[in-house]
Amino acid sequence: MRIRTNLCAIGAGLALGGGVIAGPESQVGRDTHAITLELIMQDPAWVARSPEGAYWADDGESVYFRRQREGSDLRDLYRVGLDGGDPALIPDDELASVDVSNGDWSRDRSLKVYVRDGDLFIKDVAAGTERQLTRTTAAESRPQFLSDENAVAFRRGGTLLVRELDSGLEWEPADVRFEKTPEQAREKKEKDKDYLDRQQDRFFEVLEEHRESRHEREGRTRALREIDRTDVPGPFYLPEKLEERRRSLSPDGRWMIVVGAKPAKDGERDDMPKYVTESGYVDVVSVRPKVGFAARRDDRVFLLDLEAERWTELERDGLPTITDDPLAWLREKVKDDADDEPEEADEESDEETGDESGDGDDSDSDDTDKPRPVTVMSVRWRPDSSMVALMLRSNDNKDRWIVSIDTRSDEPQFDVIDHLHDEAWINWRFNEMEWLRNGTGLWFLSEESGYSHLYMWMPESDAWMMLTSGEWEVSGVVESDADYWGSYGDGTLFFRANIERPIEHQVYRIDWAGGRVFPVTDVPGQVERFQLSPDGKTVFVKASSAISPPELFLQPIERDPELVQLTTTLSEKYTRYPWIEPEFVAIEGDHGRPIWTKVYQVDRAWEGEGRPGIVFVHGAGYTQNSDDAWPYYFREQMFHSMLAYLGYVVIDMDYRASSGYGRDWRTAIYRNMGRPELEDFSDGIDWMVRTHGVDPTKIGIYGGSYGGFMALMALFLEPGTYACGASLRPVTDWAHYSHGYTSNILNTPELDPEAFERSSPIEFAEGLDDPLLICHGMLDDNVVFQDTVRLAQRLIELGKEDWEVAMYPLESHSFTEPSSWLDEYRRVLKLFETTLRSR
Repeated sequence: MRIRTNLCAIGAGLALGGGVIAGPESQVGRDTHAITLELIMQDPAWVARSPEGAYWADDGESVYFRRQREGSDLRDLYRVGLDGGDPALIPDDELASVDVSNGDWSRDRSLKVYVRDGDLFIKDVAAGTERQLTRTTAAESRPQFLSDENAVAFRRGGTLLVRELDSGLEWEPADVRFEKTPEQAREKKEKDKDYLDRQQDRFFEVLEEHRESRHEREGRTRALREIDRTDVPGPFYLPEKLEERRRSLSPDGRWMIVVGAKPAKDGERDDMPKYVTESGYVDVVSVRPKVGFAARRDDRVFLLDLEAERWTELERDGLPTITDDPLAWLREKVKDDADDEPEEADEESDEETGDESGDGDDSDSDDTDKPRPVTVMSVRWRPDSSMVALMLRSNDNKDRWIVSIDTRSDEPQFDVIDHLHDEAWINWRFNEMEWLRNGTGLWFLSEESGYSHLYMWMPESDAWMMLTSGEWEVSGVVESDADYWGSYGDGTLFFRANIERPIEHQVYRIDWAGGRVFPVTDVPGQVERFQLSPDGKTVFVKASSAISPPELFLQPIERDPELVQLTTTLSEKYTRYPWIEPEFVAIEGDHGRPIWTKVYQVDRAWEGEGRPGIVFVHGAGYTQNSDDAWPYYFREQMFHSMLAYLGYVVIDMDYRASSGYGRDWRTAIYRNMGRPELEDFSDGIDWMVRTHGVDPTKIGIYGGSYGGFMALMALFLEPGTYACGASLRPVTDWAHYSHGYTSNILNTPELDPEAFERSSPIEFAEGLDDPLLICHGMLDDNVVFQDTVRLAQRLIELGKEDWEVAMYPLESHSFTEPSSWLDEYRRVLKLFETTLRSR
């Protein structure tokens, strides 16, 4: 591949797209690098104002992107040509006429319907003309052409509407009501009559005459509506006590999927005080419920025939394992443990204690065969409207079903395309699916093999095939719009995958009929996202490397293509400093698999023996940070360069629980958070000692969020292994974290107390023997500050020493103020220097 980029030598390093790649030998003295905390922790715009939200122009002749305005938080729109010349700033008075990123195309790509500033527009691309379809104070969104392309469906607020392009007529596809029919309402009213109601009927015949006259008028109105084709179809009376969750209209406008569910009672929420306010008074805001108390709905699916004005509820009883209880063994264990406890004299019932958790034992109830609650994740219509595919997920996180509904059937039902079961939890990623544009197949992603791979289901043969395989992951699948790749006939699919190395993602394409995978990009570093050109012949990518922030590149999809760099946004100031390019090392774990690790070190930066080592722990758990891409933790990466010049060896490991390495790596922490990760850190420490002469008594650990949680687990469970640790915005007790994240991994505290107790640092606080720094924002609505307060009280009661808490009154989970970043990392550096260097 030929590469045409801005290449220039800077000192002993190399800049790719303005990004410095400085090897460890470029600077050797601990006082010559000039990297300071003040430099690192200032507003990140000093590093680069990288392109954001890039998209193709409608004619495919240029690319638009946004960029932060210098000295401001505002973003400006730019346009850059395909030759990679200087991007042009779009003036404010032209913003109302430039191409936008959203919208839907006609099949021949001659027309585009889209939303600008909340109003609906349509453009004739060939003619270059634009017509405004709406001008309202309400916000229109999500426009799409219907099959005949003479009408557009869209949302206005929460209402689904259709607009004819020729006449301008606008209508609602259906009148949907979650209530009893008039006949049912009358029957119920009659049934519920009390003595006084019946007495009125007995005494006053005129009241009965009035009632019959009213019913006659209502019946006449309904009869006229049924024969009036100009009226809105319906009303469709769906089961009462439900509320609408989703509507989806078929491409031909005849069918509609409606998803409804009973309103879920929200769990009790925590209150978070704001101490530093404009008014000078303390404000209190409500934050999320704790795990086990969040509201979960049970979705029901209805298919509406808008032409025949009838509806069918799709029963899920036939879904594989839907009536099984994958946690029955846990419920039985909870019951056995309860039976082993001494009986209380006055035992309260669930009703008396107000138990609505739904996590109690149901083994003796009559609902053992009741389907488990599910959530509808996505709805996808076949282009000819003959079928619709839905993705369902069980609310206990153990199963995912992809089902189809044949609208041509006299008795529509769920037909199972794919069933994915996971004893741990179904991944919240890799849930993409879509029909091919010609409708011959439905592609979807699944971790069935242990890695996210691409599958294709053919409705005519009711068979599916696995299109990709291997120990790598597929994501971001798109089908080419253009005839160039024969996508209307065969279906050429493009996707991101880490085929060559798990730490490097590139773009690939597959002709699914032939089954061959072809590389599309070979960008230095990693492709973060990509978008195909309208003609399907070119792709632009947003790519970065470990120490080079994201830039836009253009690449034709052909043999030996030339890579054109479209943007260069890295600051000249950033290039002045000799940043350490991390070494990517696959450290062999005791479990037999490599642990991909970024290593920062300078060989001659430490005089004498026994270098100190640092274990940095990325947050989120399920993320990939040891890949060859500009990291979310870019401040920490610059800090690691500084530490390396001070003589430290720093490792940043994609420990078990991280993303990018398959299902087993992800789920290794099921019901056991904190322990597998520590085993991986131990392998990393042994590697530092063996390879770089690190003194095993001079090991520090730090990280934020999940990384803060792991720093606590390290100090509490392995005292003496880590000489000190910094825990930033840490989870200290998983029973106090959010339901959506935690229940996947640990179930709920009432059902699985053992998992929570062995995974929560506060349970092991007595093990603290080494210096600990805790830093936490007091406005953190993700990991609430209460987590740190409760741990502080526990440490006080245990009489622990050598620990401190730094509070940041105006910071949330992710700090925004440079002064807060600087204060926090001054404390972290001081902890390492005073504790590790002194040893």
